[in-house]
Amino acid sequence: MTRILILSGTGWLGSRIAQRWVDRGAEVTSLARGHRHGADGVELVVADRDAPDAYRAVQERDWDEVIDVSSDPVQVGAAADALAGRAAHATYVSSVSVYAGADEEDADETAELVPAWTDGDEDDYAGAKVAAERAVTGYAARVAIVRPGLIVGPGDPTERFGYWPARFAAAADGPVLVPQTAGRVQVIDVDDLADFIVTGGARAFDGIVNAVGESHPIAEFLTLLRDLAGHTGDLREAPADWLGRHGVAHWMGPRSLPLWLPDDMPGFATRSNAAYRAAGGRIRPLAETAARVLADERTRGVARTRGSGLERSEELDLLRMWEAERPTGV
Repeated sequence: MTRILILSGTGWLGSRIAQRWVDRGAEVTSLARGHRHGADGVELVVADRDAPDAYRAVQERDWDEVIDVSSDPVQVGAAADALAGRAAHATYVSSVSVYAGADEEDADETAELVPAWTDGDEDDYAGAKVAAERAVTGYAARVAIVRPGLIVGPGDPTERFGYWPARFAAAADGPVLVPQTAGRVQVIDVDDLADFIVTGGARAFDGIVNAVGESHPIAEFLTLLRDLAGHTGDLREAPADWLGRHGVAHWMGPRSLPLWLPDDMPGFATRSNAAYRAAGGRIRPLAETAARVLADERTRGVARTRGSGLERSEELDLLRMWEAERPTGV
């Protein structure tokens, strides 16, 4: 019997990984706080990973695969110490945020990393991931480090990608505010990522890969989603400086235009996926992922209040201001 341990694995991605291992006939254990229901057929070990004895219930067992998704390097290091010698293989889910630069297009896994996290810097997500990557090597002799880009798909708790198909669907024949930018979008479907992590673990893949899809111009991306949603209204493009003056943020969060990046980051959404593909990673067409997300958004409610993006009332206020303030001929 294949024995799998997933640490912090009851969330959106972790539960998908767990279910795939269950479907393969593995004996799967998830160690987590127990605040969320994980996949069916998974043994849940309730533990606080910050506690000194967090791994007591699992550290005397042998594991064919340990998967860690934590962004806390202290947690990852403690788990690696507790489970050293107990795992045949380990997989760590990191992030492309570990890279120091975002100005080089098509950069691969050899690109320079940010400095590793140091104790006390709680907001250093990228540095924490770098430190965790270093700590995870203590789990096993063979370790896969998977660096996803923006993970998207049905049920996405960040609500970034889904903002656009939902907004186009909700706007119908009304106008939609979009950023005036030459930026790009690069995502990975959550189910493609889960498949890769599981198949890589099954064959003990040893290496580092950028788990990212193809890079698309943001204008092409928006056109695709607009067509899928059946939007027939106008697109109103506003420049970055105007959006900034009116409190519209990049990338994510309330009052933002999700996935929009500053123009000085041309390489962020253009990472190379050659190593991921060579290792067997799947990249489904963007249109397929977008259609899955739109269907999910319709089920959840395209006009709902969400964690990322503009409320429709905010957007309409901004559109009125843009019409009043924009230069003649723009």
